[in-house]
Parts: sequence; structure tokens; C-alpha cells
Amino acid sequence: MDKTKNRLAALRKEIDALDQSLLALLNRRAAISCEVGRIKADAPGIIFKPGREREVLDNLVEKNPGPLPEDHLRAVWREIFSSSRALQRPQHVAYLGPEGTFSYFAGVEYLGHAASFHPCADIAQIFEEISSGRCELGVVPLENSLQGTVGASFDLFLNHDVFIQAELFSPISHCLLSNARSLASIRTVYSHPQPLAQCGGWLRAHLPNAGFVPVESTAAAAHRAAGQAEAAAIGHGKLADMAGLAVLARRIEDASDNWTRFVIIGQAGKSGASGGAGAAPDVQDGAEKTSLLFTLPDKAGALSSVLALLAENAINMRKLESRPLRGQCWRYVFFADVESNLQAPQYAALCDRLREVCTSFRILGSYPTGPQLDRLKFDEEDP
Repeated sequence: MDKTKNRLAALRKEIDALDQSLLALLNRRAAISCEVGRIKADAPGIIFKPGREREVLDNLVEKNPGPLPEDHLRAVWREIFSSSRALQRPQHVAYLGPEGTFSYFAGVEYLGHAASFHPCADIAQIFEEISSGRCELGVVPLENSLQGTVGASFDLFLNHDVFIQAELFSPISHCLLSNARSLASIRTVYSHPQPLAQCGGWLRAHLPNAGFVPVESTAAAAHRAAGQAEAAAIGHGKLADMAGLAVLARRIEDASDNWTRFVIIGQAGKSGASGGAGAAPDVQDGAEKTSLLFTLPDKAGALSSVLALLAENAINMRKLESRPLRGQCWRYVFFADVESNLQAPQYAALCDRLREVCTSFRILGSYPTGPQLDRLKFDEEDP
């Protein structure tokens, strides 16, 4: 026992010394970030550079000898990046609120806790916060692997000069949150309509006598359930701590492959910092995906002309969707994702040709392919 105690004491002393060294290095890094912020103080554009951050992370992962796991390394450096951005310039982020929604947790996990998160009542308000300059970035749900696209998000790109800076894929896993002693005592379950539908099979099997009440968000559901002894809510596992609830059951969704694609939107930089007409997205290092918005003349072969131009340049299209063009009956606008950085110089001629065959053509952003944020492993550790 004495040998064990002595060994533990020595290891803890070594950890304390390492912590002091880490603290000194982090403060040195913070000082450099502050200096970068002073240099960039008068320069337009967004501090968030996802391509550069991914490059740094990938280099660190490649050189990591272990035993620090890769997911731990990435989580630590996301917070370091978040702190650095905040030191350079306060970063205000709009999201679909209230606090505790899946949009909120996706934004915090990807952008870090040092950002200042501002809840919005709906997706339209997120776009307005960015367009007005009140917020620098916005977290917008774009599509779900089970429910498909979020139409409102696509439509709002037509009315706002905002651009996609990054994307991320977040797993949607639902937990049953309650202060009830057991499942048998639950009489009412609150949640947003989508989680109620996504967990319908589990709810019918385990809570056949409970009533299901749709509310405006999973966060609102948790706070409502917190005040009732025989009520429960469906939502993110981390909502339990926020609302003072316990997790009675995890991963209660009927389908395990439920993912939401979020995009981070912002204003243009040097090419259109005001966000006005004719603004253009920033050219990003490390971009490998481009989102497009275009309309076509009403004639045979119009869409095939676009597809042919992309094929001739060996560009793979990942997504193509049409949406009704508001104010023009039976006219449509197309949203597309392609696997290439169309803002790169070698594609200038291609973009010129696309503008010729389209009645309108707009690049919504070129950005790195987004990471898949695996929150499920962290949810297992929630109390």
C-alpha cells in the first residue's frame, strides 16, 4: 500500500508539473492569437477558417504517437480553436433555439464553448441575424437522413446574401428524460413532433398508456417535464443536466441511422463584406465541396446542359434538388452540391459557361467536407 501511495503521489506531482507547462504554452498561444486579432482588426471577413483548422487537426492526428485517442485530441483542439477565435474577435453565433436543442449542441461541439450563442425563434431569424451583422455565424439544419431536406433553409438562401462557411454531420440520438421513478409511472411524454415520430415504436412498446404531447422544441419539452412528477421528455441526453432531469432510457429512436446535416453560414468577406447585392463567398483553403443555387430557362435540355458541363470537367454531383421559385408559379430553383472547389482558378471558365446556360447562377460557398460528430460515445457517460 505504501509503494502504491508513493507511486500515485509521484505521478500526481508529475501531472501537476505538466499542467503548469501546458498552462504556460496555452497562454503563449493565446497571446499570439490576440496579436493576430490586432493585426486583423480593420480587415473584413470572418475569423472562422474551417479549412485551416482542419489542416491543423489532421496534421496533429497524423503526428500523434498516443496514447491520447484521436477523438479526445480533436475535442481538445476544437476548444483551443474556439478560444483563439474569441480572443481575436468576439464571435456571436445564431442557432435554432432555445438552449438545449440539437442545433445548439451541434454548434457548441463544432464551434466550441468560447463562442457566444444566441437562440432564434425560427430559421428565418438566423438568416436575418447574419444578414444584419448582429451575428457573425449561424448554425442552420439543412437536411436529415430520414426526413429529407429542410425546405425553409433552402428557400432563405434566395432572399439573403449569406454563404456557407462549413458543414457538419451530427447524429440524432434521443433519450427519455424524467424525474419519474420508473417507466410505469410516466403518464405524459413531451417533445417536438419529429422526435415523437422518430421514437414512435419504442414509445408504443414501453409506454403504451402514456399520452404524447407535441411542443415547440425538445428543450421546451424538458423544462415542462421537469415540473411534473409523472411526465417525461424526449431530447438530447445532455438536456438532463440543463433541466434537472434523469436519463431513464437512451437511444430510443426507432432507426439508428438518423443524422442531420448542419451548415455554418456567414456573410461574405473582402469580396462583399456588406452582404449586399453581388456579394460573393470567401475563397477558402482546403475547400473540396461547393453548393450552388441556379435557375434555368424554360426549354428542353436546359438541365442536361448544366449536368453535361459538370461531367465534362469530371465533377461529381452529390445532391440536386428543385424548390418552387416564390412569386413565379411553376418555376423552380435548383440547389446542388458538387465535389469540387468551383472557386479555384482552374474552374473560372466552367463557371462562366454555367452562367451562360443558366438564367441565374450563384455559388453559395466552397468549404471542406464536414466531419461526422459522433456524440453518441459521449452520451453514454452522461449521468
